[in-house]
Amino acid sequence: MYQPIFLVRIDERTGNLFILAGDDIEILIDPDGELIYDNAT
Repeated sequence: MYQPIFLVRIDERTGNLFILAGDDIEILIDPDGELIYDNAT
């Protein structure tokens, strides 16, 4: 199912990419390409 993407942000200090999508999907991607999912539900 498709979700709207509300925010994409790069932390210039760490190089991490943060994506906020849908109502409760948070994804953090570190510079090595590792994914960290932080879903509220």
